[in-house]
Amino acid sequence: MTITHLVTHSGGFHADELLSSVILTRLFPQAELRRTREPQWLMPAVDKIIYDVGGDYNADAQIFDHHQRPNPLREDGQPFSSFGLIWAHYGHDYLGAYLAAMDVPANDIEAIHVAFDTKFVLPIDLLDNGAMEPSVAGPLSILTLPALLGSLKPVFDDMSPTADDDAFFAALPVARKFIEAFIRNLAAKARAQSIVLEAITKAGASPILELPMGMPYLSALHKAEADHMLFVVNPRGGDWTLNGIKLSSDTFDQRADLPAAWAGLKDTELEDVSGVKGAKFCHNARFIAVANSREAILKMAELAVKAI
Repeated sequence: MTITHLVTHSGGFHADELLSSVILTRLFPQAELRRTREPQWLMPAVDKIIYDVGGDYNADAQIFDHHQRPNPLREDGQPFSSFGLIWAHYGHDYLGAYLAAMDVPANDIEAIHVAFDTKFVLPIDLLDNGAMEPSVAGPLSILTLPALLGSLKPVFDDMSPTADDDAFFAALPVARKFIEAFIRNLAAKARAQSIVLEAITKAGASPILELPMGMPYLSALHKAEADHMLFVVNPRGGDWTLNGIKLSSDTFDQRADLPAAWAGLKDTELEDVSGVKGAKFCHNARFIAVANSREAILKMAELAVKAI
């Protein structure tokens, strides 16, 4: 039976059903998305998917609510929101549809599914259920994805009878952009990994990793246990860059900083201090330097290693 209706609740919206709608509208583009609390629409049927409303979680009946008691939990006891439930049941199909043109290997699709669930879906689930306080983000709490999507709701004195629905459908393509960008980046990291692992092997015991272009490399370094590597060089446009390697994606701290004497210098000043012809720039925070050739950037990298 073809899915003809995607049904979620009317009124104000939250990130969980909005993001669920992104997944479902890609998989069932011909289905009508109906926002309602009318009982006849909340009765399960083979041609409907009901989510974030309905008071039940029954995948066989295609109803995915999480507000009832007992509420659905992950295997580790953490709560699902409707987004987590929809992703658990439709995430693989969504990735298959979205990544089809990118020729992503099956193993990578599975890894992307898990990574997206852990890094993107789970935080939405926890915030929606009150299992994690927005305050954990500190001053950035107003800039979390649920807060930003919530800011697209109509203002309190918008008296239009269609204000909530209008805002929801205007927010839907915005939410879609966030999901698609996140998944594209996960796919890019998967593509980069084999390239980085090959470069690590080629570098051997050297503390300098040379890559053919800028790309995600940190997860490959951790996978290869290449703890001896301190700096990364790669071409960028007509220049070459020298980058420090972060300890993790959650910090700005690096395995090693560029020399303090280079901080904030550029052009002839940097050439004079470093002794490298072609040196062009070093950031004041000492995490990146730029030179006009591969030869110059490799000299800078060797000097940076010696200065540690």
